Amino acid sequence: MHNNKQHASLQVLAQKLDLTEYFRDFLGFLAREKPPYLGGDIAHNALLLAELENLEFAPPPPLAPLHRDIVHLQKHGILHKEEIFEWVKLLRYMRYLQTLESPPKLKAWWDKIHFPEPLLKLESEYDSKGGFVPETFPELDSLYTALAHAKREMTEKIYATLHSEKLRPYLVDSQLHLQDNLETLLVRNGFAAVQKADIIARSSGGFFYILPHSVAHLQQKCSELQNKILLLEHRICAQHSQIMSKHTPFLRYLDSEFDKFDHLQARVCFAKSRTLSFLIPSREKGKDNVIVLVDFAHPAITHPKPISIDFSKPILLITGVNAGGKTMLLKSLLSAALLSKLLLPMALNVHKSSIGHFRHIEAILDDPQDVKNDISTFAGRMLLFSALFSADKQGSLVGVDEIELGTDSDEAASLFKVLLERLIERKHKIVLTTHHKRLAALMSSNPHIELIAALYDEKNRRPMFSFLQGTIGKSYAFETALRYQIPPDIVDEARKVYGEDKEKLNELIEKSAQLELELQRKNKTLSNEIAKVKQKTQYLQNLITEQHENFAARKRELENEYGQAIALAKEAAKKQSQSEIHQTMSNANKILQSIKNHDVQRPKAEREFCVGDYVKVRKNRGRIVALKKDKAIVELDFGVRMHFLLHELSLCDVAPFVPKTSVQVSSKASNVSLDLHGLRSDEAIERLDSFLSDALIAGFDEVLVYHGIGTGKLAFAVREFLKSHPKVRDFSDATPQLGGLGAKIVRL
Repeated sequence: MHNNKQHASLQVLAQKLDLTEYFRDFLGFLAREKPPYLGGDIAHNALLLAELENLEFAPPPPLAPLHRDIVHLQKHGILHKEEIFEWVKLLRYMRYLQTLESPPKLKAWWDKIHFPEPLLKLESEYDSKGGFVPETFPELDSLYTALAHAKREMTEKIYATLHSEKLRPYLVDSQLHLQDNLETLLVRNGFAAVQKADIIARSSGGFFYILPHSVAHLQQKCSELQNKILLLEHRICAQHSQIMSKHTPFLRYLDSEFDKFDHLQARVCFAKSRTLSFLIPSREKGKDNVIVLVDFAHPAITHPKPISIDFSKPILLITGVNAGGKTMLLKSLLSAALLSKLLLPMALNVHKSSIGHFRHIEAILDDPQDVKNDISTFAGRMLLFSALFSADKQGSLVGVDEIELGTDSDEAASLFKVLLERLIERKHKIVLTTHHKRLAALMSSNPHIELIAALYDEKNRRPMFSFLQGTIGKSYAFETALRYQIPPDIVDEARKVYGEDKEKLNELIEKSAQLELELQRKNKTLSNEIAKVKQKTQYLQNLITEQHENFAARKRELENEYGQAIALAKEAAKKQSQSEIHQTMSNANKILQSIKNHDVQRPKAEREFCVGDYVKVRKNRGRIVALKKDKAIVELDFGVRMHFLLHELSLCDVAPFVPKTSVQVSSKASNVSLDLHGLRSDEAIERLDSFLSDALIAGFDEVLVYHGIGTGKLAFAVREFLKSHPKVRDFSDATPQLGGLGAKIVRL
């Protein structure tokens, strides 16, 4: 009863959050119908999900609910052949799982299942279609053979009668007609003169369905054989049911374990079919009451604009333009929390997002007016809010759309200010929307409140469906009216009625929002500049390290050569003859002379270089700005000047010099990996192209690209792009530790 009530509540919540179609699609991946709740410890289930995502397995076959069979067996009832075969399918699939080369936690789980021998023997007596395996029951096999022979003989005789020359004039058609499970002929009146037969039925056209006497005795024989088969099958099913009744505790346990696996496999298969990700609820202290979403897309929107929001404070108050996405933002926050709680996949950047664990999720979105019970809109809202003060609702995640609905906005603002403050004390986390600025103004000084505004494009007169945190937004009622073809003179008169002082307040709010946006743009530009400086600094540090390593290597080389010369000199001192001494000393002098001449005999450049030549040096390009003997000063493309030996340079194709002020290196260039999960193919290829460019500028030889497995479309697009990229030497699937088939190692 409790589960039914819980499931009904979930259906209502899913409908409010526009998740009904999402749940319907997910339930289609289950082997049998059940509520989407996954019992057990969330952390342990998350580990099993992670292992199952990397395991290749066949989904389970469709199965009927089996809990009633267990009750029937406990009462020593007899199951039908089809019902027993459902258990056979369950046994076979769970045994199949044990044969897989599974990761440790899955293997430990499945290895704990020990199948009783009598059940294994029972399972072996059924074929893949639910019939008995031939030669298992010889008496039954002989009956099957006799029935097949009788049916074949009956068919031959009735076809012979059908093609009889005597009966042809009386036949209505040349077909067999099934009447009362008998194959009959349709004939006209007068057939008795040429054919003895029993009349089985009469057609609406006045014709007769007849069964020839030559076939009737065969029909009787088939019926008798079928009755014998049913009796024998019933006897076998009784024996099998008796065996199963002795193992009902195991069958109940196996049925429960299958349901658990069914939940897991359905989630994994559903996630792969849509390239979705799992976000596990966090119980870590400090994060257990926080929602941070990055690039989240609500499943109900066909072409969603991903949202990113930090909901860390107890209350998030959303204001701003009409039809600007306020309600959908509220639904997105509650939907993400619900899907995370149920361990269901969603579209978001899982590596940067975080969702706490909430025992209850409440959505106050509809108009609760009830005429029959004499409840107004505002009264209904008060009933819903009063329920939040009960002890069992403490610590809930609550969403309220249009909080001041149904009453005077000024009075409601004062009431809800106090009410929300009391709900904060009860550890509730609340996201709410409002068009009225008074409540936002009253709450703005509270440190537990996060303000957020839906933005509006003044130039194009349309909502932007994006949000700005830390400010109050305008409703843009007049602008929306103009957008929907309300005459301008009516809107102008309404502005005058609204009042000049209130319009100035709106302008001040809008100016505040614009200043905040400008500040964010400047912060982003500054962050990019800092990233560029850090990258240049890192490059210089790498060059210095390389020079130190080259110097140390050359020093070791010279020390070895000096050591060889000294060893030869010592050897010469031990020689007896004058000629051997001179020969050995001569060899030592040659080594010393080669060391002295090393710097003089540096490799010469292949050609003469000139100032202004565009050259390649190591993995970078630049232009020569000065020459000095065998050295050159090269200004690299990103603005750094370095000294290089001429033999290290090679000419490049003439290309326009890129001023250092125009070079923009993405901050992603400091990473050697890219995650494309959740992106469409065209978005993923655009981001991959930018990432490879940044990696080449940063001097990386090898990078890692995650694309996931899913339907294979994204993986195929990535492979084709990498094949055509001029700077990609080769690529291969990553090792299992780095993502396996869901990732590519790219060598540049």
